[in-house]
Amino acid sequence: MPHTPLITNDATVLGLLVILLGGVFYTAQHANTFWRKFYSVVPAVLLCYFLPSLLNTFGVISGKESNLYYVASRYLLPACLVLLTLSVDLKAIAKLGSKAVILFFTGTIGIIIGGPVALLLVGQFAPELIGVDGPEAVWRGMTTVAGSWIGGSANQAAMKEIYGAGDQIFSVMVTVDVIVANLWMAVILVMAGNAKTIDAKTGADTSAISDLKQRVEHFQAKHARIPTLADLMIILAIGLGVTGFAHLFADHITPFFVEHFPNTDRFSFHSKFFWMIVFATSVGLALSFTRARELEGVGASRIGSAFLYILIATIGMKMDVTMILDTPIYFVIGVIWMLIHAGLMLFVAKLLKAPLFYMAVGSQANVGGAASAPIVASAFHPSLAPVGVLLAVLGYTVGTYMAWLCGQILQAIG
Repeated sequence: MPHTPLITNDATVLGLLVILLGGVFYTAQHANTFWRKFYSVVPAVLLCYFLPSLLNTFGVISGKESNLYYVASRYLLPACLVLLTLSVDLKAIAKLGSKAVILFFTGTIGIIIGGPVALLLVGQFAPELIGVDGPEAVWRGMTTVAGSWIGGSANQAAMKEIYGAGDQIFSVMVTVDVIVANLWMAVILVMAGNAKTIDAKTGADTSAISDLKQRVEHFQAKHARIPTLADLMIILAIGLGVTGFAHLFADHITPFFVEHFPNTDRFSFHSKFFWMIVFATSVGLALSFTRARELEGVGASRIGSAFLYILIATIGMKMDVTMILDTPIYFVIGVIWMLIHAGLMLFVAKLLKAPLFYMAVGSQANVGGAASAPIVASAFHPSLAPVGVLLAVLGYTVGTYMAWLCGQILQAIG
């Protein structure tokens, strides 16, 4: 029987989420010894994600029935991307080198081979998972996870149609997708809190990242001043104004590609969300070459980060950890799959002596897309969020094609 949540009013739910966020930030900056020790182990951003998930798990709210994630991802995320990329230093990002891109594609390869290997391994103990030919075949459902973990929701939906995954197996795999992906993000956030120690042990060269941080901090210090109401309204006008035009652009360009280029759906060109993200990011980058960049001095990225944390809370409220008990065998497949992806990422990162940041963002640009890649990037430093955005957009463009390739291998096995 479906369970009715205690609170169904989205306005009340939003209030609860923001109160949780406020509580986390209040305790995170508190001088109390207990909180200092606590946050030295548990990153604040992880709590901003985890606490809302508890509200959903115990039936206080319903992430499934709420529209808050849709609103946050469609309205606050584009505005956040504009405000975070407003002060980006493209020259400094270019100096990060090729390792970030190499690790991104390493993550993609890990997902392509990880799924088939996971199915083969689990199939040794549960042979009934292999050899099923109907729409509810496990391999068909796994293609949708591959679409999500390389690109995003649009790529996931494309895989469902391309490989004809049934509604039942699709629902199960969506649960596996959400739980495993978010658990991996939690691990990454914990690692991000210890990035300096990890990089020191691996001998990673973090000079390019440090240079980017210093450039941003220097720019902020040079243009910093107390913001006026006019400054704040201009920041909101740019962030939300560009968001409005991003939706307008997506509403027109998407039908154009659907009608005139029907075969481009594999690159997510038939997804309004894809075009919305591309537009918002592109305009933000264009504005970084204008005087609008000086708005960083009055808090443009801080407002963008506030939007981002609301998005984090709405992502968290969609997770129900008890769902693991309903799909244990599929969850095992998902965990093995993610371990292969993570193991390959860590191996290549160590081989290249790449900073943890490259591994973390390269992974999330695949697994999480534009919603979570900037979250992970900003956990290292707010100035690094645009790197996550740019790699996530790359993930959208190659997601369906690479997931299709993974599907071909899964089909041969299943």
